[in-house]
Amino acid sequence: MASSDDENFDEEFENLEHKQRLKAALHYTVGKICEEVGEETNLRYSKQFIAALTETTFKQIDSFATDLELFAKHARRTIINSDDVVLLSRRSSVLNEHMKEKSQELSEAHMVERANKKSKKAKKQKTEATDEILE
Repeated sequence: MASSDDENFDEEFENLEHKQRLKAALHYTVGKICEEVGEETNLRYSKQFIAALTETTFKQIDSFATDLELFAKHARRTIINSDDVVLLSRRSSVLNEHMKEKSQELSEAHMVERANKKSKKAKKQKTEATDEILE
């Protein structure tokens, strides 16, 4: 019983530590973005503003992750795909259009890549067959 409690504590501690590292990385990135925007616009951002923006962004990302997981589960999938991301963006028409375009571009690029792999594989098999005949 005690070992199970210890394992749960260790797992919770690791999750908390991981979450804190993610927040720290996000805080750093938000700070850098604010710094860059501030230089361009001659504005300065307080540490409190950066901390609040970081916390809001982290909560929004967490919400997005949960929604994406639920969309995939609803479709009886274990993998989140671009359709889920497009569905997530539905509340913003501009973002939704952009995501649809990007999804289509990625899908087309993937199809071209698969076709190229198939043709290379067929060409290789044909060459190997020809080599066997010549031997």
